[in-house]
Amino acid sequence: MGTVKRTKGNRTQLVKKLDAVFSQWIRQRGSKDGMNVCFTCGRTQSITKLQAGHFQSRGKFSTRWDERNVQAQCVGCNLYNQGQQYIFGKRLDQEYGSGTSEYIYLQSQKTHKYTNDDLKSMIERYSEPMRH
Repeated sequence: MGTVKRTKGNRTQLVKKLDAVFSQWIRQRGSKDGMNVCFTCGRTQSITKLQAGHFQSRGKFSTRWDERNVQAQCVGCNLYNQGQQYIFGKRLDQEYGSGTSEYIYLQSQKTHKYTNDDLKSMIERYSEPMRH
């Protein structure tokens, strides 16, 4: 029984670590001099004040760490305006091509099980310094 708990705790820690490094990576992507633009309202803010906003809920593991599904957002859009999902979807289609938001939505409905090695690999990838 102890082994199962330790494994689950390890997995929980891996997910938490990946969330942290991925969030940092998202907020830094496209930034200049520590500033970035909110994906939905266009307001420029410090990357320390921006959040990693999800088009499809981060509860959907199949798209939780999809680089298109997650964009830098200000607190107003992400938290107080529930992510501005309609605007977010329109912007995704503008940025990545028509049908992107529908594709991400459909992907979010699928079940995807990441192994601990998958999580470790993504932590390594998103921990690397951002190249502008």
